[in-house]
Amino acid sequence: MSSIHDLATWKPLLRLVRASHEERLAAPGGYLTGRISLGSWSVPVQRPRLVPGRASQVEDMQDEFTAGERVQDALRADGANSVSFMVETASDGGTLLHVVESGPAVEPGFMSPFVGALLLVEGAVPEPWRRLPEEVPGAASALSADAALLERTLRERLPDAIGATGEEITEAEARLGVPLPDELKALYRVTRARWQDWGDDDEAEQRVADAVGCELFSLDELYIADAASRPCPWRFAADDAVVTAPDAAVQGLVGSPGWIVFGDNGGGDRLAVDLTPGPGGHKGQVIVIDHERTIGAGLCADSLTRMVIDLPDGWHQNRDADGPPVVARVNVHYLDSVGAAAHPELEVLCIGWRNGEPLSLAPVVGLPRLRTLTAIPGALADPLEIAGLTGLEYLSLGPEEWRVLLDAGAVPRSLSAAGIEVEGEQPPLPILDLANELLALWDRPLIGRTVLDAGR
Repeated sequence: MSSIHDLATWKPLLRLVRASHEERLAAPGGYLTGRISLGSWSVPVQRPRLVPGRASQVEDMQDEFTAGERVQDALRADGANSVSFMVETASDGGTLLHVVESGPAVEPGFMSPFVGALLLVEGAVPEPWRRLPEEVPGAASALSADAALLERTLRERLPDAIGATGEEITEAEARLGVPLPDELKALYRVTRARWQDWGDDDEAEQRVADAVGCELFSLDELYIADAASRPCPWRFAADDAVVTAPDAAVQGLVGSPGWIVFGDNGGGDRLAVDLTPGPGGHKGQVIVIDHERTIGAGLCADSLTRMVIDLPDGWHQNRDADGPPVVARVNVHYLDSVGAAAHPELEVLCIGWRNGEPLSLAPVVGLPRLRTLTAIPGALADPLEIAGLTGLEYLSLGPEEWRVLLDAGAVPRSLSAAGIEVEGEQPPLPILDLANELLALWDRPLIGRTVLDAGR
């Protein structure tokens, strides 16, 4: 089995790339990039035009499939998940193939082989992913919560269901590390929702869903929706913030050790019993965890009993807290200055494209909670002002701004992760070299690059 470092692995793909972009690769310095993983690929290969009136067929792209699968086979043989590459025309007119391996300290990028976030501290996660629920004194179950009524209702709707034994419920509690609330125990005493119990009854699962009001997970599939169950790349997660309004029913968390997931709404959103409600909520309320969001959850019903009896349709997401935002965006569409964003509660500052001169960071120097700064290339008047932002855990800047900090020895040592903002088309190799400089400051594994001479 060939390796991703063998030219033979890449020859079929190189032929397709060169044939697809003869003009671009005609002169020295011309290059193209791509990325291949075990599950997908993005390669600069032109696909055949579709025949009018006929859908695309596998055989139309068979050469690309064969070439891509050859690299995937090499990845498997090498025990790797993905690889980026650059095809470059050398000064003598020959072809060079740069095989780029990001390694464990780099998240995938979005314009291969440009890198994603650099993981400077192993195992570190953004602040919202470290946030635990706040204690809400006096939090109690809703008046609608009634385990006995819930159990009677479900037995009427599912008279032939097989319920969980007390021992099985105890085993589930031991696995989860948390006692199940009475309503959830009542539900599973009626039905443990195991497909093995349904045999050849194809409609049994739907009857359970209709009776409960969701696609019910089996007792064995219950899980805790803590922050670790909701992973997100640093590039996006660092821009999030935990915000819980004073009257919010649900705390605006990424996850909680008190969120016990028991079902799905049929669209990928998870339903959970919430044992750590917000100031305006009830212990044991049912919440919906939106699969398209990385933080927060919505209220479905104030109790599991209410959900099952009323079978409510829909849910609502908590509104944002009043007052100045903890996440501020300075660009042509939002705030027009750093001063407008400055506030003691500010956690995240994102500076994007805008009219006018580059901005000073002076208004936010010394803010106690500022942990994330992202700024597009050319947005900052003086990158060295970053030295006054002593609490940063994530910093994303353009290559020139990073160069200023590196040359001055002023890269903040408080960082857990970093990003490189790339605008437009730029040669990839200097970006990779810059990334390795940053990784080296933390003695992290570097991005590997193997250059193969593919000839003319």
